[in-house]
Amino acid sequence: MKGFIAQLLIIALIVNLVSMVRETSMLSSWQKESAPNFELTSLEGNESFIYQTAHGVDHNTVVYFFAPWCSVCRISIQNLQNLYERDENISIVAVALDFVDVDEVALFSQDLNLTFPILLGNEEVKQRYQVSAYPSYYVLNQLGTIEHRSMGYSTELGLFLRSR
Repeated sequence: MKGFIAQLLIIALIVNLVSMVRETSMLSSWQKESAPNFELTSLEGNESFIYQTAHGVDHNTVVYFFAPWCSVCRISIQNLQNLYERDENISIVAVALDFVDVDEVALFSQDLNLTFPILLGNEEVKQRYQVSAYPSYYVLNQLGTIEHRSMGYSTELGLFLRSR
């Protein structure tokens, strides 16, 4: 039994190290960097959805980047939806990237019954946020400063704890 537990701990350590290395390509959460503002069209067709990261809300915001073809996104984004439904003290905005057309994003959203704002991203936002894998997300504080960042699958509990 001790050998099995030791192996699980080693696997968990390796997974965490790999995640840490992958996340080094993202914007820094250690240097208290301000997140870039952006202007995108929403899935509902609002022509000019301007997202200002320092928008003066009294709670944190999760900016979640996904691709509709990404199978991990399909699983992980459901945890984000659950968090959105349960905690009104967290703002959530999802940004679709690397999609073929708006219908692909709309179908993804409808299939999963997503109710938080979904924006249609572009290459500029992808570069400014240094998104290199899906899903990726940033937690921003009330001043628009990056508090946390992550890449890959996130549990509902992990999203909740990081967004506090």
